[in-house]
Amino acid sequence: MKLFVLDVELDKRAAWLLTGGACAAWALVGVLRNVYNRWEANAKIRRARARRDESLRRAEEAVLQYKESNSALDSDQILKLSLSELSAQLKEGLLNPEDVFYSYMDKALDVHKKLNCCTAVLSESFDQIKTIASKKEGLLYGVPVSIKENIACENYDTSCGVISNLEQPAQEDSVLVKVLKEQGAIPFVRTNLPQALLNYDCSNPIYGQTVNPHNLQKTSGGSSGGEGALIGGGGSLLGIGTDIGGSIRIPAAFCGICGFKPTTGRLSSRGLIPIVRGQKTVLSSSGPMARDVDSLVLCMKALLCGHMFSLDPTIPAIPFNTQVYEGSRPLRIGYLENDGYTQPSPSFVRGLREVKAVLEQAGHTLVPYTPPKAADIMTELLVKGVLADGATSLLQKL
Repeated sequence: MKLFVLDVELDKRAAWLLTGGACAAWALVGVLRNVYNRWEANAKIRRARARRDESLRRAEEAVLQYKESNSALDSDQILKLSLSELSAQLKEGLLNPEDVFYSYMDKALDVHKKLNCCTAVLSESFDQIKTIASKKEGLLYGVPVSIKENIACENYDTSCGVISNLEQPAQEDSVLVKVLKEQGAIPFVRTNLPQALLNYDCSNPIYGQTVNPHNLQKTSGGSSGGEGALIGGGGSLLGIGTDIGGSIRIPAAFCGICGFKPTTGRLSSRGLIPIVRGQKTVLSSSGPMARDVDSLVLCMKALLCGHMFSLDPTIPAIPFNTQVYEGSRPLRIGYLENDGYTQPSPSFVRGLREVKAVLEQAGHTLVPYTPPKAADIMTELLVKGVLADGATSLLQKL
């Protein structure tokens, strides 16, 4: 009997040791997997930064060669022109598209060194500028355009600032990039954004922090912060950003430029890479960012064309209505100083009241408006709409 009890005890101890050994082994496997994943993530980051640095280096060499062979180039004069002025002079033959391209490429590289706003130089832009001079077609003929990083460009990653999205280059350009090229524009650089996009700042673990062109201690805003910084710093005169909750409007305000968020579905979203799945209630929208309102108008005229409507038949084939835009008919405009949920800053209220006064002086009627059930809208529609899957896919990306 004693021997039997002893055997049982020995079996229990052996089982305990085996179980403990198995647990330890699994724990070790988990640690090693975690170490490997971190190593792989860091390796991806190093390769992504190396690709960016190489594209910047090649661009610097190309700019230097062009400047050496074109000593009469007056970049300062070119950079002073508004988009409307630049576009007109390009079409009239008063400006050489290559002069414009290399002037802005040089300035963009300089601005990037100060602000860390670019994620890549589009190498094909150097080939495009060589072929474009022979045909003066398109509303944006010869205009360099910067592109936010989550908008697909063929052969380039659309990481959205997330490591797991690296090394998955786009198979083709987004519809908007195709339309820009069709209109004679030259997409030339891609710009930085925050990790996973949903942020009012502009920083990610791949490309780092983008800062404000007017104060290096401040943020450029997000999520189109790279665009805001580059345009605000003078390195681009027209860019394409995206917006779901202020991602064009916030960096535009922070960087002292103009931005426009069209109604969702007005411009094609094919080729815009989402960070979360299932967004059907609160949808993102692409839009232009520039130094002035006239530039935004010219860009919208160029994008709202038959080529976009044919590439993406889900977009209503309604071109830009110049007659309505330039019309003088008085409008009835609703406005709100407080949505009942978020307290605006004093500067915001002051700016809103200044705009209200200007509109009323122009003959328009301003009507105060209070949105109903703002608290419910924020939680039930906005937050749950943006994170429709309970943030599952977002957490997987992180």
